[in-house]
Amino acid sequence: MFSPRHQAGAFVLEGLNSFSTTWYFYYVYFFLSARFGFGAKENLLWGVMHGVVYVVASWQGGRFGQRRGYFRALQWGFGGLALALAAGALLERLPGRDFGLVLAHGAAMVAGTVAMCFTWPSLEAIVSEGEGGARLQRNLGVYNLVWAGCGAVAYFTGGALIEALGHGVIFWLPALILAGQWALAWRWGSGGGGYVAGAAPHGPLSGAAERAGGDASPQAFLRMAWLANPCAYVAISVAIPVFPQLAERFGLGAREAGFVGSVWLFTRLAAFLGLWRWTGWHYRFRWLAAAFLALTAGLVGIFTATTLAALVAAQVVFGLGIGLIYYSSLYYSMDVGDTKGDHGGIHEAAIGGGILLGPLLGAAAKAVQPGSFTAPAWAVGGALLAGFAALCWLRRDRPARAGRNV
Repeated sequence: MFSPRHQAGAFVLEGLNSFSTTWYFYYVYFFLSARFGFGAKENLLWGVMHGVVYVVASWQGGRFGQRRGYFRALQWGFGGLALALAAGALLERLPGRDFGLVLAHGAAMVAGTVAMCFTWPSLEAIVSEGEGGARLQRNLGVYNLVWAGCGAVAYFTGGALIEALGHGVIFWLPALILAGQWALAWRWGSGGGGYVAGAAPHGPLSGAAERAGGDASPQAFLRMAWLANPCAYVAISVAIPVFPQLAERFGLGAREAGFVGSVWLFTRLAAFLGLWRWTGWHYRFRWLAAAFLALTAGLVGIFTATTLAALVAAQVVFGLGIGLIYYSSLYYSMDVGDTKGDHGGIHEAAIGGGILLGPLLGAAAKAVQPGSFTAPAWAVGGALLAGFAALCWLRRDRPARAGRNV
């Protein structure tokens, strides 16, 4: 396991990384809409490109961290992402709106996505590797609160930063922070990387009675969570690219869009806190099923809202569903699976599949119905309902073969 000093350092790096990546990867769609006139279809296609790269790079990033060292992977990731965003900052200052400039920004985004995928699997591994029992539960809870809280604050403030400093701020400010992250990762990773002997055996997080009394076997819950989490990112990745157009529908500027659009992020943060402190959802299918349906209803509600109050309410439902689904995926992975960097990369690659599929379905729906703003939501909503049917099948089928008390 890693020393407390290195784990604390990982939490600091995690928070800074959440700020940096949220400002760029979430607000780049506002930049593209303002600079190049991108609409919902073009933004969704940009999201498809991001998702394709994420699937491959996150798997390789996890493998690299496992074999070459987590802090070394962080150095590569932070340094590469800082350079990519610095290039984006230089490109943002160039005049014009031609297609070549769009391609250059696309290349910077691809490079930045590859670099980012070296960071998250290693950060998760540093706070989890070699831990067991109560310490692992505590670390997972803190990990979730840090990245979700910093990401929510970043989105809340991002629009105001753009209005005050221009769209270039989403490039140069994260690049500066990432340069500092690289320096910290280099410092904390020197001298053997901080790994110490005496690691606690992994073991299950939950008690035997809790596992045996569940609605299905632990392995079935692990499979259900692995299905549900990419589905959550399918929904997220179709909502984020079209939020600039959603803001236009309500007459919101960049600052107001950041305030309103961060509601689901803060709701997810509150869900993480509640689920960390209350364990009644462990191995209870009704909670996972309710979260999946809330995710679907919240997404449709976001696209079909006609008032700001309805938009806020839909985001609350959306955030609660996402919170339980993500926490389930992480909890059951730690309880039933293991915490190695390879598996962190696979976990991130599954998320990448959702990041790819969401905008792909959304762009296809816009191609079929170009005049319909809600078409992406209905297309993705239908896919999510199919995912819910698969979730129910996994719950019914796996216990019959694996046994309830595995």
